[in-house]
Amino acid sequence: MDRLQSMRVFQQVVDDGSFAAAARKFDISAAVVTRLVSDLESHLGVRLLQRTTRRLSLTDAGEVYLTRVRHILNDIDDAHAAAQAHVQEMSGVIRILTPPIFGVHVLAPLVAEFGRRYPKVVLDIHVDTPLVPPIEDYDLTLLGVSDTFDANIVARPIASSDSILCASPVYLNRHGIPERPEDLVHHRCLRIKLPANRHRTWHLINPEDDKRELEVQIEPALLVNHTDTLIRACVDGAGIGSQSIDLVATLLNNGQLQRVLSPWITGRNTLYVALPSRKFIPARTSVFLEFVTEYTRAVIKKLDTFQG
Repeated sequence: MDRLQSMRVFQQVVDDGSFAAAARKFDISAAVVTRLVSDLESHLGVRLLQRTTRRLSLTDAGEVYLTRVRHILNDIDDAHAAAQAHVQEMSGVIRILTPPIFGVHVLAPLVAEFGRRYPKVVLDIHVDTPLVPPIEDYDLTLLGVSDTFDANIVARPIASSDSILCASPVYLNRHGIPERPEDLVHHRCLRIKLPANRHRTWHLINPEDDKRELEVQIEPALLVNHTDTLIRACVDGAGIGSQSIDLVATLLNNGQLQRVLSPWITGRNTLYVALPSRKFIPARTSVFLEFVTEYTRAVIKKLDTFQG
């Protein structure tokens, strides 16, 4: 029995949820897949899968074994990649998990430039917001400052940026530009919905005045739990909103949004990238991580000059 092949087939059966689907992936018959998994169970002396006519499920032993198999196969693939990196042009697939907001505003703007530099590297970006991100299943996982992760997770800060107040020129021409934070009470304020009605208070910080803090009581004209919806409303002239400066970089650059009440900010945000726990990081992943870091920090540095 080719134990390594059997382990790969077992993992694929679990991932696809069927023997037939795994067989198609490996271009072998379903009977061969069934035999490889059965031989693996016989070798281990334990049942890994519960089989019914409708579905497959892992046994307790199968759950434990699958976790170790994933680590082993990842380590083997990484070892091959490390050896090949010395003789081959940068290539391969980078698996990335990202929330929608970072996919749209952080990753999408840099895809074209990265592709020009490394045309043989494929970015496999999965956009989702799982309650507990499956970090071990991806090469990189983007996390915001509000995400929780335990001490065993390797998370590197990519960049930190201020959240600023901004509005469209159309709105400001119609309603005027606020000159003091207190002027916000006379404007249409667009807020992300927060628990305990905290969205009715805008907490402002002046980094140029010894980080002086100020709270302004407002009646929001819009409450929403989706950042891109709020950004679109700002662009369309619905009112004044608060956004992390890196998320609205393009809109500030092309004039669709304008900063107001500079230098006041509404907070500071940090973007992290979490890495799987395996020791070896493929060269292509390291290169992409460095590229994302440099690109994002350059964008933020440029936009730090926006004074409204």
